Amino acid sequence: MADFVKNIIKSGISIYDTEAVSNPSLFIPTDVLEALLNNGLKDINLTGLPLRTRSKFIKALICKALGFPVPISFKKTKPSFPALNMDIYTQKSSNLQIWNEEIESTRRYAIIQVNNKDRIQKVKLITGKELAKYDKTGTLTTKYQAMLPNVKTSKLLSKKDTSSVQKWCCDKTVDLKDINPTSIPVKNKLVPINTIYKLIKELEGTTFSYIDSIQERNRGNFLHQLICEKLGFTIFADKGTFPDILNQLIEVKLQTSPTIDLGRQIPDDNNVIYSLDKNTFTNKDIRYVIVCGTKLDNEIRIQNILISTGEEFFKHFQMFGGKVKNTKIQLPLPLDFFN
Repeated sequence: MADFVKNIIKSGISIYDTEAVSNPSLFIPTDVLEALLNNGLKDINLTGLPLRTRSKFIKALICKALGFPVPISFKKTKPSFPALNMDIYTQKSSNLQIWNEEIESTRRYAIIQVNNKDRIQKVKLITGKELAKYDKTGTLTTKYQAMLPNVKTSKLLSKKDTSSVQKWCCDKTVDLKDINPTSIPVKNKLVPINTIYKLIKELEGTTFSYIDSIQERNRGNFLHQLICEKLGFTIFADKGTFPDILNQLIEVKLQTSPTIDLGRQIPDDNNVIYSLDKNTFTNKDIRYVIVCGTKLDNEIRIQNILISTGEEFFKHFQMFGGKVKNTKIQLPLPLDFFN
């Protein structure tokens, strides 16, 4: 094993030099590469590292373990280590996600297992041909993303609701006590968007636990609960479906980075969310509550809040690549995958 590392160090090649693939003294065989990765990464502590920092940290560890110089910055290449024809994926769950590309049969995929204590437990190297066996559906999941505007203060981006929502709004105070936030909307029980803004804006400066870098779902649940309380709900429920607070046609996005994950929904399209009493609500009618937070030590501080209807969403937020979709392959790994 040491000979390959010495050869790489002596050659001075980088992880982006594809000529190494055809050089038997530099291209590390799969079994040897797996052993070297385990030697270099096993039991490394990743606690507290944000996802992007974690990715760079792990790539640097791999470079050091294999004898490659650590780049000043890592390029966005496919695969991420062209010199080894290798991609890396860090997994704390059994659901492996591969974005915007098909599985390459000859590519090596380093699957890095992270345990509940945020320590690297094991690295398994597998070819694309072997990995493809876990794709039981053969389908791609479509997801969309947008970019936050450079706005540092809270702002009501849409001054009024869509016409469909206005018909169901109440000018008086709406009593949401004992109402389930995931229940269907009720006529004359929708809070106007300007009132929603006034109530939720009070969360500016609120701090709550970051939990850890991969607990996005739990942080979202806590934020939903805060928003429900501000709106007057005394019951908290979250079904994990779109929109988050169906009763008020509200979708909540917590942002600690500029990239907004829109999931499978395009805010300004006519996808029907709910139909009742000859009134149809679509994505355009959803009130998007974008909560911008800053991570401070182990806490998130709410910095500012932006609210827009789906109809006007792209007047204020830029979609990546226009309306180009991002796709992912989801592979459920078996429980004994790392054994």
